[in-house]
Amino acid sequence: MSVEAVRNYLKPYGIADHIIEFDASSATVEEAAEDLGCKPALIAKTMACMVGEKAVLVVCAGDAKLWSSAFKKEFGTKPKFVPADELTDIVGHPMGGVCPFAVKDGVETYLDCSLKRFDTIFPAAGSANSAVEITLSELEECSQAEGWVDVCKGWRDEAAE
Repeated sequence: MSVEAVRNYLKPYGIADHIIEFDASSATVEEAAEDLGCKPALIAKTMACMVGEKAVLVVCAGDAKLWSSAFKKEFGTKPKFVPADELTDIVGHPMGGVCPFAVKDGVETYLDCSLKRFDTIFPAAGSANSAVEITLSELEECSQAEGWVDVCKGWRDEAAE
């Protein structure tokens, strides 16, 4: 019922009707891009990491990967992913449906600058077969993000990294 929680969460923002549910899985960047007919970079993946005792979500472009040294510089520790079987309990969404909406209390969300290349992106919407079409300004507002970070690589000129 996680997608329903996201739908209810997004209603006050006026974008609950932007949720798309698929017959097939959209749990991976590649599957979601195929389902949506877009390039993988437009799929906003949400990675859940533990920073001390709290969960931190990093939303980044589909062609980006967490950059361990940049993550450590930003958060004071290397990234340690929340185990898949603990995602629902800790974050509020299952593997493949993790998104920055309707998350558990205490979970902090950050947006990676890899997203700034796009006007519209597609994060998951709480299930392994859903997505929501959203603008960056809507994402900033709806995610209640703590701010923007630069903790990913692979999406820009590697020589600059």
